Amino acid sequence: MVESYKAVYTAGIGEIVEKKSRFIASVQPISSEDEAIAYIEQTRKKNWDASHNCYAYVVGKRNEVQRCSDDGEPSGTAGKPMLDVLLGQGIHNTLVIVTRYFGGTLLGTGGLVRAYVNATVEGLAQSVIVEKIAGKKGRIVTDYNGIGKLQYIVCQMQITVLDTIYTDIVTMELLVSIDKLHQLQEEVIEATNGKSQLEIFDSTYFAQVKDEVVLFDEEVEEK
Repeated sequence: MVESYKAVYTAGIGEIVEKKSRFIASVQPISSEDEAIAYIEQTRKKNWDASHNCYAYVVGKRNEVQRCSDDGEPSGTAGKPMLDVLLGQGIHNTLVIVTRYFGGTLLGTGGLVRAYVNATVEGLAQSVIVEKIAGKKGRIVTDYNGIGKLQYIVCQMQITVLDTIYTDIVTMELLVSIDKLHQLQEEVIEATNGKSQLEIFDSTYFAQVKDEVVLFDEEVEEK
């Protein structure tokens, strides 16, 4: 099981200029190789007048697919350095296309590598990158005597509370990361003398985006 991984949440565009050549990095979240290929073709048509549209992408929580292209630049000066940035930052399911408009001055192989790396880094900096965490939705049912202790436990463990429903009993609906499940279950049983326990149901990946918790429709592999 992949308990967490980094990915692009919101696409971004970054640009640098080296000796009058413009390097425009377009960063896009993707979920498949077909999606990456379609976006590359779309970008090539849009930027038909560019000198080069180099790219790199990774697909899968374990980077099962890794592809890159120099698109006519000297071999190893564009696509591979771009791919190395994605791998080095541990970012998954992401496509980066760097469009170059030649400014009239040759940069040399070292200059090209630096330019494509810097453009990729700038594109990622202009994107929103999140850590997706494998978790479970769950609920705890308790009486009014036990809710205070449970709220304290949840707060101390930094568990996300999705909802709290007050009727003749109290139901807390939670989102718990995989690595905290066992500890939370033990804490709940101990705090309520076994009267309550954590009931687990749906698996999901989630991420904290600013002040909001976002759920993703992605399958969590069971151990």
